[in-house]
Amino acid sequence: MKIDTELLRRFEEGLDPRKPEDSPIPARVLGYGEISTVFEILHEEQSDIAFKRMPLFDNMEDVESYREVYDRYHERLNQIGIVTPDYGSVTIETSKERIVLYLYQTKLPSESIGSSLIHRSSESGVHNLVLAVLRQLSKVWEFNKKGHPGVEVAIDGQISNWAVKNYTPNLGDPDAGEELLYLDTSTPLFRENGVEQLDVELFLKPTPPIVRWYLKKYYLQDIVDRYYDFRKVIIDLVANFLKEQKSDLVPGLVELVNTFFSTEAAGHDMSPITLKEIEEYYEDDASTWKLYLRVRKAHRFVKTKILRGYYAFILPDEIER
Repeated sequence: MKIDTELLRRFEEGLDPRKPEDSPIPARVLGYGEISTVFEILHEEQSDIAFKRMPLFDNMEDVESYREVYDRYHERLNQIGIVTPDYGSVTIETSKERIVLYLYQTKLPSESIGSSLIHRSSESGVHNLVLAVLRQLSKVWEFNKKGHPGVEVAIDGQISNWAVKNYTPNLGDPDAGEELLYLDTSTPLFRENGVEQLDVELFLKPTPPIVRWYLKKYYLQDIVDRYYDFRKVIIDLVANFLKEQKSDLVPGLVELVNTFFSTEAAGHDMSPITLKEIEEYYEDDASTWKLYLRVRKAHRFVKTKILRGYYAFILPDEIER
């Protein structure tokens, strides 16, 4: 991938975070995460690249610290056998001394991504795809159990974070043996000797300072810890089908997961999950992230409308749940 850093700098200088598609160099949003936004720059030389914009940093030292952890996380995933698209990162510093880190990956066909596939596959095809994801996730906890002493790797297993590696338009239903790519590496969570390598407080930066302490005290550690818990990661994976408006598939997926727990993942000694547990988890998770988005929008309003300042983050109008 050849990154045109000058084009990226001009893009950042002219970006309207409220309407990125109307910026002098327009962009098309590919997906909204809870923290950042994935988009493509509508320029022919960058058409095969997906960018993730990270305006989280106060200085270059913080950027380099994050990049070091980001690269090491990819190394850990490679050790485990989790495959990612080609990737990289580049730092842009604007004329107003705003520092923005851009992560980038090879842009994949949207049809190859799990959150698209589940809407175009039969129930058995969805089960095959989820089973392929479960097998990938199991590698992580196998590594944490038997890999490097003192090293523990986390992962976000949501279906939108996976893509079929060798996708073709006439693929049909996914197969349980599909080779998958893991997409969401921008939250590189792993611990060494119990110490989190990422400064997780970075992800509170999009919130107003006045509520940052509250989120840190009551939410942050719980959210981080869930990605180190195999069972919770899988509950989150299944609950994500409610967000994707595929609630009809959830009972069958609960059964699939419990079969997986008792067969292929028997060594992890997982207790069965229940439909009620999935629904309660989803309700709690959805309310948490809705509150988080509302707080960020309030922060944007104060900064832009009252203080007449600049708000660096791109927010969705609403995340459908």
